Amino acid sequence: MHVCVLGAGIVGLATAYELQQRGIAVTVLDQSRPGAGASGGNGGQLSYSYVQPLADAGIWAQLPSLLLSPRSPLKLRPQWDAQQWRWAVGFLRACNGATSRSTTAALLELAARSRAGLESMLATEAIDCDLSRTGKLVIYGTPASFASAQRQMELQRGWGSVQEAVSAQRCVELEPALGHYAGHIAGAIHTPSECAADCQKVCDGLHALLAARGVRFVFGTPFRGWARSAGRIHAARTAQGDIEADAFVLALGSGSPAAARGLGLHLPVYPLKGYSITVDAPAASDWAPRVSVTHAAGKVVFARLGDRLRVAGMAELVGHDARIPAGRIDSLRASVKEVFGHETPATAARPWTGMRPATPTGLPVYGRRPGAPRNLWVNTGHGALGFTLAFGTAGSVATDIAATANG
Repeated sequence: MHVCVLGAGIVGLATAYELQQRGIAVTVLDQSRPGAGASGGNGGQLSYSYVQPLADAGIWAQLPSLLLSPRSPLKLRPQWDAQQWRWAVGFLRACNGATSRSTTAALLELAARSRAGLESMLATEAIDCDLSRTGKLVIYGTPASFASAQRQMELQRGWGSVQEAVSAQRCVELEPALGHYAGHIAGAIHTPSECAADCQKVCDGLHALLAARGVRFVFGTPFRGWARSAGRIHAARTAQGDIEADAFVLALGSGSPAAARGLGLHLPVYPLKGYSITVDAPAASDWAPRVSVTHAAGKVVFARLGDRLRVAGMAELVGHDARIPAGRIDSLRASVKEVFGHETPATAARPWTGMRPATPTGLPVYGRRPGAPRNLWVNTGHGALGFTLAFGTAGSVATDIAATANG
């Protein structure tokens, strides 16, 4: 059996790996290079046990400040785009307690499977990706937000998450670099089992080992459409010619909906634009945290990746706009100074932006879809949890495809 995977981000590469492990021939198609979309410069956190969906009942109270404040981490630029409005309406509908609880349960189960898949791969393949297992602190600036986080913690505890609510003093004991900011911390949720790693290094490592094992990679070639008949896809069309295969996996991230529309298929995915900077933080840099830190109010994450600190955040519904406004990078630099007291020169910030493919609920879309061709599988919509969930959805998709090959 031969499978064509469209997309060489972490989701597409994890899918290719899982397929190859099952003895299936694979071709990977991408218009750029491994990890070039939303994967390479992401926040680096692997959030297996703290997965509070963006669509939460508490968003209603925050909505005015999120939309109107010039310092808001959320930005909406309304466009003549039916997909944007459809997504926004779906998101607001998902902002209720029942949906948030069911989404949390599903994400935790998927994250557990994904953790097992990623760690098994890393143990087998020994990819150097600056993996750390130092845990995570999500810090809150007000008693009300901390109380809400504790309710979410209790909810997650019912599904096996091991976490604790800690004081500002305990935060500093766990991560001394937070001493500068302790007076602004009302409390935090500590998850000792969380990890961090460099997603770009994982993508590069997967590409190298899969290429050595015979997986074909077609890079620098945009996808241009489908060749299909009788309810099946026969080939993916590209500028270099058609790529024929027995099955196809659509893992183009935020580009997946456009590709799916060519099949008359709707995917509830829209890009949530995020930003990051990467700052040098040698081992002797006592200002930089070892424990991963999430600043809940600012929606900014800090993760040490070897001798660098990744600072990432924000969520913008602005379409496919790859520009990097200086103000957004300045905001991330300011967050480093605010939380850790470290001045980051603009020339040392190494800015990045990525279009995170998000669904209204926060649950990814994977597997077969109603009304789709029989030999198409979808694997997209992971939002800000793409790195965390990639191997969970990849394993499910690969297992399903292998079952059809054997059946």
